[in-house]
Amino acid sequence: MARAGLGPNWECVFANDIDTMKAKAYSANWGSAHLVIDDVNQLSISQLPGRAHLAWASFPCQDLSLAGNMQGMDEGTRSGVFWGFWRLMSGLAAEGREPWIITLENVVGWLRARNGADFARVCDLMALHGYRMGAVVLDASWFVPQSRPRVFLVAVHQDIEIPRWLTLPGPDEDWHGAGVIEAYDSLSAQAKASWMWWRVSQPTRAETLDSIVEKDPQGVEWDSPEKTRHILSLMDETNQAKVMHVQASGMPRVGALYRRVRPNGVGGTKVQRAEVRFDGVAGCLRTPSGGSSRQAILDVDGRRVRTRLLSPREAARLMGLPDSHVLPARYNDAYHVAGDGVVVPVVRHLAERLIEPLLDGRPRLTDADLPAHARQAASSLLDL
Repeated sequence: MARAGLGPNWECVFANDIDTMKAKAYSANWGSAHLVIDDVNQLSISQLPGRAHLAWASFPCQDLSLAGNMQGMDEGTRSGVFWGFWRLMSGLAAEGREPWIITLENVVGWLRARNGADFARVCDLMALHGYRMGAVVLDASWFVPQSRPRVFLVAVHQDIEIPRWLTLPGPDEDWHGAGVIEAYDSLSAQAKASWMWWRVSQPTRAETLDSIVEKDPQGVEWDSPEKTRHILSLMDETNQAKVMHVQASGMPRVGALYRRVRPNGVGGTKVQRAEVRFDGVAGCLRTPSGGSSRQAILDVDGRRVRTRLLSPREAARLMGLPDSHVLPARYNDAYHVAGDGVVVPVVRHLAERLIEPLLDGRPRLTDADLPAHARQAASSLLDL
């Protein structure tokens, strides 16, 4: 989805994923000539061509989120694959062909994992290798009807001249917020000296959840009346009141529906609850690790109340993918591809407002400025 968001003016010369299903989905849309299916820790520097304008990495979030107990990038078994990526970046730097820009994307929990130590360590490495960096938090709800805040660390090679209009003298609460400010306060003096407060404008979302819902859903069926009644019975009084309020309004509405495990208030026990929101925004899509993690919709039209899972195409639309994008045939695979991705218009916004203007400030190098083995044209993007 980073590839889709960057757009047709970018050429991807190397992409990598260890998941064969996701790699197959990528190939169906972009081809496989530049795609390597392997563990990032097993890749070699020689596989990366030329000097890229941009290296983009969205590494696993499990060890940086509350769901993964925030074990961090060293102790965790998933998020630690970042170090395999960084080994490649260090190797490129040793050959004089480090990317002009490196962008890292992950959940906001990355800023606070292990009291900010993981994020600070990455920033130290960036500064040590001659990059100036800054982080912004962008919520997908500014672009699509899905609540999905993510942190983007954008690091720029020191030889790039940064236009003054791309930076701020200090943080802005719209796209930095408390998490970024706290993370900055925990940085070393060296990293702080290389820190940039990026200026990123906030767009206005045009779509609502109702507008992306399929009238004739493909790949899913409406629940039976019995199952819908069971889901409604799992709601507490607050959520039941939301449904009744929409019914009383006489206006058809679509709500985003999740099942959660919540404290029961009795002896510390927990119970399953159904929760709904009718604000036109869906909750954050997740990978289908279990039935409770798959998002559903609740359709209210007067006395008629129906429920069903999101269709694969609806999940893709929540990620900003066009309907022409080829999805895996299996439901769980299609939902996994969507829930594990980055929102397409968020990438486009970041590219248009920050990454591409920064590249305008890079030195105009010729082939003679690169090592002989690095002289390859059209090296624009590394996607790992």
